[in-house]
Amino acid sequence: MEEEEEHKIPQPGNRLEPSNPSGVAAPDQPPAPPIADAADAGAAAMAPFRRWADLPPDLLCRVGDRLDLKCYASARGACTAWRSALSPASPALLVLSDARMCPSAASLPTRRCFDLAAILTGGRCVGSSNGWLVLSIALYGGQSAFVLFNPITTTEIVLPPLIYESRWVSKVVFAPSPAKDDYAAAAICDIDRIAYVTAGARRWAVLDPVRLVTGDQLTDVVYHDKGKVYCLTRCGDVHLLRLPERRRRKPADEPGPSEQPPEAPVVPLPECAVAIRARRTQLHHNFRMVCYDHLGPRDQMMPMKLTVCSETLIPFNYRRFAIGPLEPDLNAPATVEPLLPEGNLPFDPATSFAPPYNTVSAFTNAKNIVLCEGNLYQIWRNASCTVTLQLPGGGHRRVSENEILVLRYYPRRQPCWDAVTDLGGYSVFVGRNNAVSMYAEGVHGLKGNCVYWIGGRGRDQGMVFDMETGRSTPCYPLVGGMPGPLQSTICWFFLSDIVNASNNSGGRRVYQTRSRSRAERAQDMEE
Repeated sequence: MEEEEEHKIPQPGNRLEPSNPSGVAAPDQPPAPPIADAADAGAAAMAPFRRWADLPPDLLCRVGDRLDLKCYASARGACTAWRSALSPASPALLVLSDARMCPSAASLPTRRCFDLAAILTGGRCVGSSNGWLVLSIALYGGQSAFVLFNPITTTEIVLPPLIYESRWVSKVVFAPSPAKDDYAAAAICDIDRIAYVTAGARRWAVLDPVRLVTGDQLTDVVYHDKGKVYCLTRCGDVHLLRLPERRRRKPADEPGPSEQPPEAPVVPLPECAVAIRARRTQLHHNFRMVCYDHLGPRDQMMPMKLTVCSETLIPFNYRRFAIGPLEPDLNAPATVEPLLPEGNLPFDPATSFAPPYNTVSAFTNAKNIVLCEGNLYQIWRNASCTVTLQLPGGGHRRVSENEILVLRYYPRRQPCWDAVTDLGGYSVFVGRNNAVSMYAEGVHGLKGNCVYWIGGRGRDQGMVFDMETGRSTPCYPLVGGMPGPLQSTICWFFLSDIVNASNNSGGRRVYQTRSRSRAERAQDMEE
């Protein structure tokens, strides 16, 4: 033991004390000089290094202000202390400046804008979920190509072609965490048609027309857990699309392990060949190329070849294209069924909505559907002008411009849809994005029992409707540094760090809300 003590090596951050138990200086040792100042005292103390988790919150916030969105989200995931000190980046408004094609995520909790990767010129956003965007890229002849694009990581997934006579797709939703060999998406591609596609398929599968009442049309879709997609119509009817189970599959045109792909002959292009390349102000190398190869002026009716990311998707004649027999799309079968029982068909607002909302339904032409704590809600908004309605049973009902109504689905009641006055501290975010609900009480920059929507007079802008006051106000005052007049609002943008399959957020109050939801479900079953 004595030899070990003699050879003791000082450790970092520790002090070696002299082996003098009496504490009195030896005669042959001079007394220690007095410490001159605090700096010398700190050096003499040799305090151990502090942990990164012990950084002061104000200093950590200053560092976070210098980070981009990807690094900021990573910093929040480093440890519990950093996650508590740094406000969440979501929810944010995805805005696009007129001066450039690079979008920004205007975060409501942090009150700052995060620059994102540039969107392909000519691309139209038709969906958003978990940090991903769905871009519809206009092609020759009115056709479109659809790309899943992550503006944070710049990852791109080109979806198979949607071959249908309708050239307008209003909204696309998709399963979270997509990959090139594992994805599932659904879209509204006509007033009464739904299309879907899964990994490994040749093209989108277009389902038979949904049974709707006269004058009705599909208006919104929301992706839920395990391949469930709820589809809402303008009259308030709801249908449930059940997508096939996701599984990683080999693409249809990928050769097997023992097969060798045939070598394509090298054919020189004519002088009049045209290559229309998508331009991007930044990151030109990321999205490789979208081009057409025209086979010459004398071959006006020859097929056009669409090339995306150096892969030929499908050759056909766009100018003479018509719906007809095609090869199998290779999608597993999906089903669509009405939400209401068969006894309530055909759909009738008079028996589905509690009065006076059965009358108001016809005057709220902007409708969205969202799930919150396992319950289904419809969000109605009067997007036209203020109207005063004469109710069938007598009396009047005034519906103001941009007034929002929130109706909850009660499967055991008749009528099964009725209005609610609060969301139990939750708030919902509706628009082109996959509708999201999150617990907003106590989140900086947010307020509970609100509907966050996009619209307003003139240009679309982020708005928040307070269910308690019944008024809508712009969200822009909550975000610092937002250049108001020279930008376009696209959709709500969420990161996957706070959005999950159940669309909830942590906190003790969440479990209290769940208990209340279970009690209400039990009451519904008793009724």
